[in-house]
Amino acid sequence: MRQLTTQTLSVTSRSRCEIIDLTGQVEKIVRENVKSGFVIVYVPHTTAGVTINENADPDVKSDFLKKLERLVPKTEPYYEHGEGNSDSHVKTALVGNSATVLVEDGRLLLGRWQGIYFCEFDGPRRREVYVRPVDLSGGG
Repeated sequence: MRQLTTQTLSVTSRSRCEIIDLTGQVEKIVRENVKSGFVIVYVPHTTAGVTINENADPDVKSDFLKKLERLVPKTEPYYEHGEGNSDSHVKTALVGNSATVLVEDGRLLLGRWQGIYFCEFDGPRRREVYVRPVDLSGGG
């Protein structure tokens, strides 16, 4: 196993809730570093996450955000967190803050329609995403 450095992607959201495609940026890191292994995509924020979902139809992103908003509205009478973003914390907990993708022959083993998405729930903001490639082939 070859030791590789964690790389940081900078992501800037433009709205409070937004889904941003990271697939191309992660693919580039993988192509340059991994022949066979995996890559971990990690979001170090409590109000943003990462998921793998459909990458062909842009309506999926919109549907996803609308459903989360209905499940976890911005305001609820029982929210106590003083910053006013309790919903963002809950959405992040539901979506998760990391994704792991297998790599073979320098390519992400995503399904035909899949992409890697950064999920913003408390924007607009500038965020960081850590990408950790792991090469198990020893080559690169």
